[in-house]
Amino acid sequence: MTQDHDAELRQSLNRHRAFATFLLILMVGLVVLAYRLPEGPATALLAAAAQAGVVGGIADWFAVTALFRRPLGLPIPHTAIIPAQKERLGRGLGRFIAGQVFTENELRRLLSGLDLASVLRGFLTDPASTRPAAQALSGIMPRIVATLEDGRARRLLIRLLPRMAGGPGTAQVVARALRAMMASGRHQAVLDAAVTALRQGLRGKEDQLREAIARRVRDEGGAVVGWMAGAYTARKILAVINTELDRMEAPDSAIRQAIEAWIIAEIEKLETDPDRAAAFGKAVGNALKHEAVALWLGDVWDRLRAALLADAARPDGRTVQIIESGLANAGALLAEDQGARDRVNAALIGALMALVPSAQGRLAGFVEGIVGRWDSAELVSKIELRVGRDLQYVRMNGTLVGFLAGGVLHLVIQALAGRVVH
Repeated sequence: MTQDHDAELRQSLNRHRAFATFLLILMVGLVVLAYRLPEGPATALLAAAAQAGVVGGIADWFAVTALFRRPLGLPIPHTAIIPAQKERLGRGLGRFIAGQVFTENELRRLLSGLDLASVLRGFLTDPASTRPAAQALSGIMPRIVATLEDGRARRLLIRLLPRMAGGPGTAQVVARALRAMMASGRHQAVLDAAVTALRQGLRGKEDQLREAIARRVRDEGGAVVGWMAGAYTARKILAVINTELDRMEAPDSAIRQAIEAWIIAEIEKLETDPDRAAAFGKAVGNALKHEAVALWLGDVWDRLRAALLADAARPDGRTVQIIESGLANAGALLAEDQGARDRVNAALIGALMALVPSAQGRLAGFVEGIVGRWDSAELVSKIELRVGRDLQYVRMNGTLVGFLAGGVLHLVIQALAGRVVH
């Protein structure tokens, strides 16, 4: 396609060059004709006009040719300007583009009209785009994780987590989570699991508990009383505990309702009492600083890292689904929230504007390097093909304007001379 376009430009240039040359030859022919015609005012006018046309045509031919090559191959100073000043031309062109075209004002105006947030929204809301993007991000996840040194990542987790969870904000987060759990009724499943675990624990340790209770009764009541009531008391206590656990299985049991009331009261305290919230956060922070918890967090990080690496390597893994869902949610947010789009546009434009100063220098150097590496003959050909046709009009205009100016000047001189004579 480029070759065909260059061929069309070359044909057009040749046509205009031939016509400009024809005008120059025509002027030369008129000069010769004027010398062969009988003398008279008209002949003198034709000779003066044609001579001026020849001079104008030759002068403009010389000027146009000197831009690209040496006229007639002669080593005339200040000719073949473009090939001789190739490096200077590239440097000047690069500076012009960087300083006059690629400016902050022009880029800001251009980017403001593009609405980059809408472009990003279109990308994020298109599953055909987000799926490959999610797979690509998931694919580089193992390399990102691999760059994290295990010991450093573990120490960072152990150091930051107590600080993040040790403030009063933790109480607010826990309170909101508990309130949401209570409102949805999911706390009943937690209580069911606790009752089941407690019953299984009692059954597994029933013999040891019965012996411990009986021993405690003998120690407190003496040998005779302990021998008579120890075993009975132990059985009675365990029976009462099991009976209450059975009652707790019912959703409307009094114990469950009491636990719910206590949880609601604690939630309100965490939400409204700053001292209670601060104490809760401090307790959580201290707990996370414990050596056993630190070891547990390190083990959690190891397991999480291994699971992440294994899942990220799968094109249909959970990591890809999470990233894809996150991208889709971001696209939906941009589609629904004009304020979010405005903030994204402002952030993207601000980030790009911060890169402009360094980009201008790189762009100027890039243009200078490209022009500097061009072959001189290729550079001349590229420029001449694109501006040479217009320059041929300069030759045509110089010839025609010279012809007309020569004729007018001859008439003016003749008029002035006639007045002087008379």
